[in-house]
Amino acid sequence: MDYPLDAQQKVFQQLILAGKDTEWGKKHDYHEIRYAEDFRRQVPLQDYDSLKPYIHRMMDGEQNILWNTPVKWFSKSSGTTSDKSKFIPMTAESIEDCHYHGAIDLLSAYCHANPQTKLLSGKGLIVGGSHQINPLNKNAAYGDLSAVLLQNMSFFAQWYRTPDLSIALMDDWEKKLDALANSTIQEDVTNISGVPTWTILLIKRIFELTGKTNLSDVWPNLELYIHGGVSFKPYREEFKTMIRNNHVHYYETYNASEGFFGFQYGLTDDDLLLHLSNGIFYEFIPASEFGKDNPATVYLHEVVTGQNYGLVISTNGGLWRYVVGDTVRFTSVRPYKIQVTGRLKHFINAFGEEVIVDNSDRAIAEACRVSGAVVNDYTVAPIYLTMHQRGGHEWLIEFSKQPGDLELFTNVLDETLRSVNSDYDAKRSHDIALQPPVIRLLKPNTFYNWLKSKGKLGGQHKVPRLSNDRSYVEEILSSGHEEVAFQN
Repeated sequence: MDYPLDAQQKVFQQLILAGKDTEWGKKHDYHEIRYAEDFRRQVPLQDYDSLKPYIHRMMDGEQNILWNTPVKWFSKSSGTTSDKSKFIPMTAESIEDCHYHGAIDLLSAYCHANPQTKLLSGKGLIVGGSHQINPLNKNAAYGDLSAVLLQNMSFFAQWYRTPDLSIALMDDWEKKLDALANSTIQEDVTNISGVPTWTILLIKRIFELTGKTNLSDVWPNLELYIHGGVSFKPYREEFKTMIRNNHVHYYETYNASEGFFGFQYGLTDDDLLLHLSNGIFYEFIPASEFGKDNPATVYLHEVVTGQNYGLVISTNGGLWRYVVGDTVRFTSVRPYKIQVTGRLKHFINAFGEEVIVDNSDRAIAEACRVSGAVVNDYTVAPIYLTMHQRGGHEWLIEFSKQPGDLELFTNVLDETLRSVNSDYDAKRSHDIALQPPVIRLLKPNTFYNWLKSKGKLGGQHKVPRLSNDRSYVEEILSSGHEEVAFQN
């Protein structure tokens, strides 16, 4: 926090030193790299598809390809346009010095901000993870991120977590939810970590088993929920109804298979402190460069607050100038704090409106606040402009509590989007280019059943918020009678 640029310079030098004698380093003349500008000039931007041939060779047992120490683990996550899944190399350095380092710093920051904490008097419940042995190489294994981290935890860390690994690493999520609930309701759980959607399902199962309606009655010492993966805005009110305890704190983390990027610093801070000393060197693609074949990047000292950037990383996991796909906005440069605003490819720009996930999450949160609704999940797609209909946005929403007035909910949603996005506001002016949002209410568990049908149950799989085409919504609407009538 005090010396961010020095920290990044040190990380950069360590990465180049580690990579210079690898196959990748020799190909890109790492021996000649002295400064970050040399690195930017000699190494093109990469994505998963461009690194995939190297990663697959590593999965087959070849070493010293992208990194100079043995790679025995791979984190499996949602795929790209050409693959159902992608496999991110997890080196010993990335596991220890990036992911565990980030988690320890997050807990340290929480304990510093809350000195009366009793966090370590009980156990931490981790919701997520599935584990399989990679059949291509007897010395390599893969699982989703939480599974890899659970498998490599020290004995000391295992002592403070629940449930047993045999349950934590189950890959049948329907059986796993039952096993998680049954095995933990008698534990003294003080903290929970997990993606909101799957945590909600677990809590509901616990309520069914115990007859309780307040999680604090099950775990009276619960004080911290650590969340990440998706915006917490649409879920905050739902958690308040399930955990009726003003002493429970909600902490956000920005942790992906590719690295531990940031975490909340302070009990009431909505921004994320960018982690600058855990083996990740950052570059940023300005919004003006989005969509270009060879976008320019800027370094940390060049970013400004209030603008969107695409995230580019080089890591101690062997990823070099890798475009993560996330977009972030800096809210502070002393220290460097960010908010995750969406995805480079998850946005709606069918009419020049340029709506990003941060916009839609804020609109949902405000509409819920005003109308008293609670949203479980949602997805949005364009309604194409034709000779017979105006263009617009179609929202498929699964409520756990419907709004008292659907028209009010829709109006607040629309007005909030107009207030946070000037391009959307311009297109909505006089309904010329965009009609008001069209809201479709979905039956409970619609998104869960849709993910299940695609084999994507689990913490690493999320409902896509925004899409520039209608493939997701048409698939969901055609999967059965999924709409439900509004209950006034």
